[in-house]
Amino acid sequence: MNRRAFLALIGAATPFMSRAQQPAMPVIGLISGTNREPRFIDAIRQGLGETGYVEGRNFIFEYRWAEGDFERLPGMAQDLVRRQVSLIMGMQSAAAPRAAKAATTTIPVVFCIGGDPVRLGLVASLSRPGGNVTGTTFLVNTLGAKRVELLRELVPSGAVIGVLVNPKNPAAESEMKDVYAAAQALGQKTYVQNASDENGIDSAFANFAQQRANAVTFAADAVYNSRRKQIIALAARHGLPTMYFYRAFVDDGGLISYGGRDIDSYRRAGVYAGRILKGERPADLPVQQSTAVELVINMKTAKGQRITIPPALLARADDVIG
Repeated sequence: MNRRAFLALIGAATPFMSRAQQPAMPVIGLISGTNREPRFIDAIRQGLGETGYVEGRNFIFEYRWAEGDFERLPGMAQDLVRRQVSLIMGMQSAAAPRAAKAATTTIPVVFCIGGDPVRLGLVASLSRPGGNVTGTTFLVNTLGAKRVELLRELVPSGAVIGVLVNPKNPAAESEMKDVYAAAQALGQKTYVQNASDENGIDSAFANFAQQRANAVTFAADAVYNSRRKQIIALAARHGLPTMYFYRAFVDDGGLISYGGRDIDSYRRAGVYAGRILKGERPADLPVQQSTAVELVINMKTAKGQRITIPPALLARADDVIG
């Protein structure tokens, strides 16, 4: 081979060699205890975009949805670790980031949850998370007592309030302590039903009706959020005024909700993910807490179920639909 042919061959190979030497595109493993929730994913994408990361251009997602079966989460987290993802995001329930933390001490983990990350063992402290885990929180699980108080105000003559709880949720125990304490202080009887899947939810509402519960509330849970349409339909079918923990329930036709403004927390989690991909350490990023809450009432649903909303409660609502 003469010199000119050799140089031409090397020149033709150079682009391929350059591409082969380029670093692989970062992969973010997104793990959740429930099913796909587009509004959360869009908020995370927005946060990543604020740090210069665009899905498909300079990072990709690997999704893992447990669809309410929390026992699948450890295996899903371990699979993401085996795939050597760049970062793991644990969303919508404390069980997801806990599974990720148990699976790795080296891959960064960013969470967005409604519980207390210190009490749940995710971080050492809010200001100094330590280790490979940090994230954002919003108020949900800590508002169980307030939801009982508001429901009592909505149905002041109600003898029994039904409470739905998912025993598989690690945050449920602490929230139920608050619920019991609030009910006792009000002299309010409660009737608790466990449910962690579609059939359990059906049975729980049937039992609430059989026991003549006057209203229903929840221990906040990602499984229930993913079953919104089913729960809203059951509440209407049994004529049970129901207090929800996310406004998404009320947007979809539920009666009333009291909970944190979660979308901005998911956006902030996306920002943290982008900052970590750029080289910052999770241990140096304090947990961001959102304390904003909102009371939302759907008057169209109230009229349809012939439920009278007390004027004082209506006046305190942050948003009234219909």
